[in-house]
Formats: sequence, C-alpha cells, structure tokens
Amino acid sequence: MKLTTRRTTLATLAAIGLLAGAPAWAQTAYPNQPIKLVIPYPAGGATDTLGRLIAQKIQENWNNPVVVENRAGAGGTIGNNFVAKAAPDGHTVLLAITALIQQPPLMQLPYDPVKDFQPITRVAISPSLLAVQPSDPAKDLKGFIAQVKATPGKYNFGSYGAGTSSHIQGELLNTQAGLDMVHVPYQGAAPLVAAMLGGQLPAAFIDSATARPHLKSFKVLAVTGPSRMPALPDVPTFAEQGLHSYEPLGWFGLLMPAGVPKPVLDKFAAEAARVLKLPDVRERIEGLGLFVGGETPEEFAKVMRSDAEIYARIIKEARITLK
Repeated sequence: MKLTTRRTTLATLAAIGLLAGAPAWAQTAYPNQPIKLVIPYPAGGATDTLGRLIAQKIQENWNNPVVVENRAGAGGTIGNNFVAKAAPDGHTVLLAITALIQQPPLMQLPYDPVKDFQPITRVAISPSLLAVQPSDPAKDLKGFIAQVKATPGKYNFGSYGAGTSSHIQGELLNTQAGLDMVHVPYQGAAPLVAAMLGGQLPAAFIDSATARPHLKSFKVLAVTGPSRMPALPDVPTFAEQGLHSYEPLGWFGLLMPAGVPKPVLDKFAAEAARVLKLPDVRERIEGLGLFVGGETPEEFAKVMRSDAEIYARIIKEARITLK
C-alpha cells in the first residue's frame, strides 16, 4: 500500500510539473480573446475586401470576435511591422500582398519578411497582363516589341507605383527584349486604369482584378503566370512567347508572427482552408477577377521563398529603384 501510494504521489507531482512548464496555448483553448486581422492598406481596396470577407466567416464559425484593423502607410510596411512585432499567440494575423517579399531589395525594412512571419495560406491569387491601346497595330507581343524597337524613345509604360509588381514586370520586359520604355508610376491601380482608358498611356501592366471590368477596352498581349487566364483563353503567357521569370503571380496571403505554436497555426490554417472552400466565398473572390488560394502553410512558405528569389534577381538585373 505504501509503495502504491508513493508511486501515485510521484506521478501526480510529475504531472503538475509538466503542466507548470507547458506553454499557455496548451492550458487554454485557442482562440481565447478577439483576433486582430491587420490590413496594411486603406479600407476599400481589394486587400481590405478580402480581409473582411475572411474575418466575417471565421468569426461566425468560431463565435469569437475577429476585428479588422487597417494600419496603412509606407507601402504596407507599417502594418507588416506591427504584426511582425506582435505577441506570437495567434491572436494577431496579417493579410499581406506580394509587396511583402518584393520590398527587401528596394528598401531598408524593420523586419525580415521570411524570418519574422509564419505563412498560413494564400487567400487569393492574381495574374497580371500587358495591356495596350485598342488602336495599337501590334497583333501580339512579338509585334509590340518590334514597334518599340523601331521607334526609340517613343514608348512608355504605366504601373501602379514604383517598386510594385507592374513596375518590376515592365522593367523585366525592357531588360529581356532590349527596349527603352520609360516607366510612368501612378498612385495606385485606379488612376493607372483611368490613364489607359483616357488614352494617355500606350501600354501598362495591370493586375487581373483591376483589369477585369475593362478587358474589352484594352488589347491584351500577354499574361503572367504558368497558364492562361480563363477570362482570356486566347491570350498567351509571357513564357509561351519566349520570355522568362514571369511565372510568379500576385497574391494576398495570411501570415502570423514567427514563434506562434504549431497547434495554433494549424488550427487557424485549417479554418482558413475551410472558409476558402465555401461556395459564396469562392464566388466572391472569383468575381473580383482572382483565383482562390488555399495552400498549406508549408506550400505557401515555398511560394514565398521562390518568389522572393525571382524578384530579387529581377530587381538587381534591371537596376530597379524607388527613385
């Protein structure tokens, strides 16, 4: 009896010791407080729209507040940095865009986009396209390149800002095709499209979500990514037309600060995957001209690393700066 009692006492003490050393997430259910979903851009844009859609669905299913907080400024770096420095308990989440991994070669950042975040999944994916005026005589990308070469100093291309995907894609075309198109940056996608519709630009690189309502107003010569866009089945990719490094697609991705316990990350990732499979969510995302995401954290991490390497190489070779 004494031996049995002693063993029981030791087992109890060991259990208490293990619980005392266990992390907080193992002692309390997650989530146990409101979740903050940080949007590093102003309200009203595509990132904000997607964030509020995801937040609403998670809040309804978990019966736990999911508060969307817009922390705009400095090209998204203010909101990104807030999440990078947040407590790694799973209650602060970032909805970032591709700029997160494009910025390191262009500016000094107070965080490391790879080391300071844990990827969860891509919410939506966006190809880009090279659009020219309907009156442009070029029938394809090869014809457009020939025109630009034949008239040095005559062509420019528009983007929705210095250092953005559209800027990088335009300079990549200059580098690979030996062109001299001048970059004309706009303050966002909306004014860029307005300039194209007004005939003020001969060409522009535009994301699919922004271009979708205006596809009949442009002549589209090529699309980025590994495959053609369903909305433009007759338009070949850049790769099909002999150019490389246009494989990366734009994305809107969910991330948490580094150090979040794996069970917490996995639980949120599973919920995000569930939400992205809902018919009404998929319809809303596709209605914006985007593809639905939904990869695992490991798959998204691989995409981030690959994209970061490609963009860093392009930025260096094309000598792209924010000036």
